[in-house]
Amino acid sequence: MCGLVGALVFDQSSFRLSESYLTRMRDSLAHRGPDGAGLWIDRDRRMGLGHRRLSIIDLADAAAQPMPNEDETLWVAFNGEIYNHAAIRRELNESGGHRWRTDHSDTEVILHAFETWGIEGLAKFRGMFAIALWDTRRRELWLVRDRIGVKPLYYSLHHGRLTFASEIKALLEDPDQPRALHEDSLFHYLSFLTTPAPQTLFEGIKKLPGGTWLRVKADGSMEERRYWDVWDHTTPLIGHSDADLAALVLEKLRESVALRKVSDVPVGVFLSGGIDSSTNAALFSQGEARPVRTFTIGYDAEYPSYRNELSHARFMAGQVGADHHERLLSLDDLIEFLPRMVALQDEPIADPVCVPVYYVSELARRHGVIVCQVGEGADELFWGYPGWKTFRRLELWNHWPVPSLFKRMGLQGLQWIGQGETFHYERLRRGSLKQPVFWGGAEAFPEALKQRLLSPRLQNRFRGRTSWDAIRPIHERFTSRAWEQGPLQWMSYLDLNFRLPELLLMRVDKMSMGAGLEARVPFLDHEFVQLALSIPEAAKTRGGVVKTLLKQAVRGVIPDAIIDRPKQGFGVPVREWMQGRLGTFMQARLSEFCDQTDILDRAAVLQLVQEQRDPRGWYLFNLALWWKHYLA
Repeated sequence: MCGLVGALVFDQSSFRLSESYLTRMRDSLAHRGPDGAGLWIDRDRRMGLGHRRLSIIDLADAAAQPMPNEDETLWVAFNGEIYNHAAIRRELNESGGHRWRTDHSDTEVILHAFETWGIEGLAKFRGMFAIALWDTRRRELWLVRDRIGVKPLYYSLHHGRLTFASEIKALLEDPDQPRALHEDSLFHYLSFLTTPAPQTLFEGIKKLPGGTWLRVKADGSMEERRYWDVWDHTTPLIGHSDADLAALVLEKLRESVALRKVSDVPVGVFLSGGIDSSTNAALFSQGEARPVRTFTIGYDAEYPSYRNELSHARFMAGQVGADHHERLLSLDDLIEFLPRMVALQDEPIADPVCVPVYYVSELARRHGVIVCQVGEGADELFWGYPGWKTFRRLELWNHWPVPSLFKRMGLQGLQWIGQGETFHYERLRRGSLKQPVFWGGAEAFPEALKQRLLSPRLQNRFRGRTSWDAIRPIHERFTSRAWEQGPLQWMSYLDLNFRLPELLLMRVDKMSMGAGLEARVPFLDHEFVQLALSIPEAAKTRGGVVKTLLKQAVRGVIPDAIIDRPKQGFGVPVREWMQGRLGTFMQARLSEFCDQTDILDRAAVLQLVQEQRDPRGWYLFNLALWWKHYLA
């Protein structure tokens, strides 16, 4: 895991790259790569790459980046891991004509794969990656984000050049990079807790969507293409018994976990005591001579909104004989971390779980572990959220032939009883417009409340608009490609394309890398995802039991007591902490933000945070902290 930066100066520009320019960009990412730093600039100073290294596979100096191929016609800077690099290297050796400078670097495999297969070689990679590759002969740059979007990659086009990096803060080291709010992204942030790709909250700075590549030529011409969509790689598993499907799931998951054990440094597991992390720990420990190292975060008290899972994690750690470590967090830890959290996020990731993710990463790193496996993705693939039962039912009802008149009457009735700003109203509104009810597994504010929170100027600008604009392209791909178009398949597909890459995986990447730790995601191996989306919806929802097929698959791998206990998500007791010092601090920052900007309505914001003590105030608080750090 590493951090990459670079710049391509177009032919018509008089600007030239310097070592100091790229070094400033590169070293803003020192937290992502504490083990080394590299720089390469071509002779005409129009193209350059920088790299910060976190050494995980092939620790030798020969594996440092930026790395060229044998004749220096290709140069690459790479963040991530290609887990099947050894198998690809063997295949390349069989074809002949390759000279290697490293023993087993996955970075070098990327170069030789590109030599042999060009961009089509991506189909052979099994892993997580953000890649910047410069072809000196064709004078073109390739920027690539992995299929699921586990690793981020940002870019900006300005002043006759393209800059790119693993984090936005590196792009901001360019003195000519404008710093301004992208207001359309703000509008969607207030719906989804994050900004939809390809935009960011910075005007002019974009992020490459998962499963896409961008080709940029020296004259400035650009082409972007989606190279992977899960529906192009599914084989409907119709007619299989649930037992057969569960066996396939376990087999593929076992393979995925085994691939993510590949490392030349210590690897551990984040363990919450739920099904997903417990399965990771159990499968990881199989065949290991040493105890698996596990890490858990809890809180300094039992709060009504979030009860510690420490006892469940300890129980599971004991089952696999783990070397187990814990840390308890307090409100002081949260407040102390806020400045660093905002700096690491780059743009608001309005999920307070960023806080425990950072601290559990720091805990692992402090105990000598450089890589950890995490459980993201299982809930989205296997109907793991209890709330999704309601959404699925609403989606099915939404397809009933109910006249639009009755839905409009229902909307008027909800407004009459003061429910016009609730999600009940919002979901009925979507249904009346023949839109899906489900807009993602993380929603902040309904459209009506969002409009009231905006300043009068932005209310006028966005009048008549909704965040369906951000969802529509994904829905169009779904309806044109999905082999089965039931509500659960839609929910899984939407979160795979939005909430996971731009919220959940982004928080994991930014917080873990902030502690100098690599996080790996076995449940989001692309082959495992393809298998999961090949399974009929009926098999995943059998009996109305959430995650029923995954539970069947791992029964016997982990204890029944873990499988059958009630679902509890990873959370933070923000509601309780807002009643005291945190709430006072939030009010002060939000008041300052509203006074100094023309973005939100002060009265509406303070009513939400001060009078109602609504935990959704955290989303606005995150925005205010970001603005003060990056734009004020």
